[in-house]
Amino acid sequence: MEHALSPTTLIELRRPRPYPAVSVLTPTHRREPDNAQDPVRLRNVVAEAKKRLEHDPAVTRERRNDVVEQLDRALAEVDLTHAEDGLAIFAAPGEHQVWSLTRPVPERVVLSDTFLTRNLVAAQAAERPFWVLAVSADRVTLWNGGGHRVTEAQTGGFPMTRDRDNFDAERQERIGDLPSTFRDEDTRHFLRDADTAVARVLRTRQRPLYVTGETAALSLLDEIGTVTRDAAHIPHGGLAHGTPEAVWQAVRPMVAAEDRRNVDTVARRLEAARGHKAFAAGVDEVRQNAQQGRIQLLAVEENFRTAVRADGDGGGHLVPAESGDLDVREDIVDEIVERCLDTGAEVRFVPDGALGDARGIAGVLRY
Repeated sequence: MEHALSPTTLIELRRPRPYPAVSVLTPTHRREPDNAQDPVRLRNVVAEAKKRLEHDPAVTRERRNDVVEQLDRALAEVDLTHAEDGLAIFAAPGEHQVWSLTRPVPERVVLSDTFLTRNLVAAQAAERPFWVLAVSADRVTLWNGGGHRVTEAQTGGFPMTRDRDNFDAERQERIGDLPSTFRDEDTRHFLRDADTAVARVLRTRQRPLYVTGETAALSLLDEIGTVTRDAAHIPHGGLAHGTPEAVWQAVRPMVAAEDRRNVDTVARRLEAARGHKAFAAGVDEVRQNAQQGRIQLLAVEENFRTAVRADGDGGGHLVPAESGDLDVREDIVDEIVERCLDTGAEVRFVPDGALGDARGIAGVLRY
């Protein structure tokens, strides 16, 4: 199952497909007893997708059989023992993908000529992704962080390692054979190469960077690094060979502190926008401004979700609705998030209640 959504991957997901491109969404659960319903619910929603294919006159028999086979393959790849908060299955002639999401999604089946990506985009934004670079004299690892976890990234040439006969930097330092591994010229070249490699990653997937390592390693990066010199440094050795849990625990306090600073910054910007009459609040008002590309900063409370429908007066306004109502839009918040990101807005998720009377969602307008 896929987790990390890069800009390149998103472009590929959004390209037009031969009809039908099938998107299947279903909520999942991390813990008992709620997760007991997930296997049945998943089978039912996939069965619904097959039924829709069967009764769609625009789908030829050949294509229907192809997409049904892709759905079956996708279903076999789902691992609900590691379920998060939502699941997306994409299937089209000759291809399929399975995505695990850290944000709940409404249950739905969509047949179109593109895949439904709004929920993936919103989940990625809500995770507040970051990178962790763990450095040592003989190994450098890159970790993909977000959603209260990290996973090792196999990208951009990482992990980087170097082999030297009888090389054991920690043992040599401990017994005094090597006064400082990080004054060794080979080590300097090795870490400079790591700095260059992570700079390439950041050019295509820009996000905050944390660097962990022994104090001597961090001092060397201050001297020779570029992006690593300017990153947040966390003195903690051994994580280049560490476990995901060890890396997460090391960076967790700094990530939490950065989240608090971001919330304070968002609050100040929203307050200033009120004073300059450049403020929007509530789903209807924010959505209209998002459609016009006017949102500069979008703030969303982490667990804010609401179902809406068009009010029917022809003005394009949205009114509250119940799940299951005719023409209900249950993932309108994710739709707004995706639209804002597409028009270059900043999107910030904040703790529940942080937006006060803004009713869960607010924006700073460009004009």
